[in-house]
Amino acid sequence: DPSQPRVVFILGGPGAGKGTQCSKITQEYRAVKHLSAGDLLREERDSGSEEGEMINSYMKEGKIIPVRVTAGLLKKAIDLEKATCDLFLIDGFPRNDDNLRGWNEIVGDSVHVEFMLLMECSEKVMMSRLIARGAGSGRVDDNAETIRKRFDVYNTETMPVVTYFDEQERLQRISADSGSIDTVFADIQRVFSSVAQRKSLPRRLAGKLRRLILALFRRV
Repeated sequence: DPSQPRVVFILGGPGAGKGTQCSKITQEYRAVKHLSAGDLLREERDSGSEEGEMINSYMKEGKIIPVRVTAGLLKKAIDLEKATCDLFLIDGFPRNDDNLRGWNEIVGDSVHVEFMLLMECSEKVMMSRLIARGAGSGRVDDNAETIRKRFDVYNTETMPVVTYFDEQERLQRISADSGSIDTVFADIQRVFSSVAQRKSLPRRLAGKLRRLILALFRRV
C-alpha cells in the first residue's frame, strides 16, 4: 500500500554511530524522520511518570525495556508524523525476538518495513566512543560496567534478530568500525538510493537561487 508509512530499522552495537548517521540521512533525503527508540524511552523516563521510573531502573541494569512500552512509543511517534514523513528510520529496535513479536502485534501491517541496516563495529571501538560520550553526557548507561552488560545483551539477544532479517533477505550491512563519519555515510547512501529521494538542493543553495531569480525578475 503506497499510503503506508515505510520503515527502515537501524541496528548496531552501542556506540556504533547509529544516531550520527541517522541525522545525516535526514539532512540528505526528503520526508525522512529519525526515531530513536532510546531517545523516546529517555524522554519518557525523564517525564516523571510511573512508567518512566520503571524505564530508569531497567536502563541502570542494562536490561531491555518491555516491548509494550517501546513499541507503543514508536507507534505513537509514527502516527504523529506520518502526514508529513514518508520514511521512518527506527534506531536501536527491535533488540530481541520479543521486540520483533511486540512490533508485529502493536504496529503490524500499519507500516511497511523496507529492510534492516546493520552498522557493524568492534567492541573496542564502541567502548572508547561510549566512555568519551559518557564523560560529557551524564547518561547513566555510559559507564564501563554497564557498557559491557549492554554488549553481552546485544550479542545474545539482538544478533538473532539480525540473523532473522538476513534469512529473510532484508538485511543490509555496512562497516562503521573505521574511517570518517562521511566515509560511513557514503556507504549508507548506496543502500538508501533505492528507498529515499535526495533533497533536490541544499537549503542554503536553494535560498541563493531563489534570491537570484527574484533579482532577475525585478530587472525585467
